[in-house]
Amino acid sequence: MVSEEIDLFGNPYVARPTKRGRPPHEVTKKTRNRVSMLVALGWANPRIAAALGVTLPTLHKYYFYELRQREVARDRLEMRRFEIAWELAEQGNVGAFKEVGKLLERNDRMEIERKMGEETKDEGKPQERVGKKVIDRQRAIDADADLMSELEREASHNVGHC
Repeated sequence: MVSEEIDLFGNPYVARPTKRGRPPHEVTKKTRNRVSMLVALGWANPRIAAALGVTLPTLHKYYFYELRQREVARDRLEMRRFEIAWELAEQGNVGAFKEVGKLLERNDRMEIERKMGEETKDEGKPQERVGKKVIDRQRAIDADADLMSELEREASHNVGHC
């Protein structure tokens, strides 16, 4: 029985290559899970390829399905975390039960933020950005109006004293 040595990162260790060029890439369940995890973490394709030690075309060729799941990968990872924590909590693990509570609170916060984001979009047309000149002009108009109202108050106050 030949025991396969692995390096620090869990990859097969090759003492000295016997052939020129790269060895053919072998797809395993472990590498598929790694790609799915890195996609869920938001890694870019070139970074994932570099981490796996493959070229970008090889990554696209063998992991097309995993890369296509980018939109839902984070949600699936969160779902799996919740599922594992729930299973452990049902077995009586107090730490897992606390983690379920944290995950629930986090989920509730995310839902509230999502709803608030939808409400602000629905409130009407987007506000235009106002430049410094427009702001300064409006401040000057407001200052003039304040000054005029103050002068009118003083004038009416002085009329009463005469």
